[in-house]
Amino acid sequence: MDTRTLEKTVVAALEDIKAKDIEVLDTTRLTSLFDRIVIATGDSNRQTRALARNVQEKVREAGAPVISVEGEETGEWVLVDLGDIVVHIMQPAIRVYYNLEELWAAPSTLRRGRSAAGVAAQ
Repeated sequence: MDTRTLEKTVVAALEDIKAKDIEVLDTTRLTSLFDRIVIATGDSNRQTRALARNVQEKVREAGAPVISVEGEETGEWVLVDLGDIVVHIMQPAIRVYYNLEELWAAPSTLRRGRSAAGVAAQ
């Protein structure tokens, strides 16, 4: 299954169970390990586990493999590895604390922000 179709399947599965703040990050220029990171928020342990299960079910129904799942026992942060896409489903406090969106921001974006600040300071 191509990455774009897999991404749409994942996002639809998350929307089915009312995930919040779904973000898709293109990591093709940052790592060769995977092409996308999908980050979503669930309000409770129960919801994060339900979101992860729904992603797994929909991906398997679409004919793609689920490589592994981590964190289902606590439900605070569940990671679903689909190979080309890694899905992170977190509770709000965990998502804010780890701030994966900033961690995986493109380096050129961060550099541009820093240089602009440096120019303004001169």
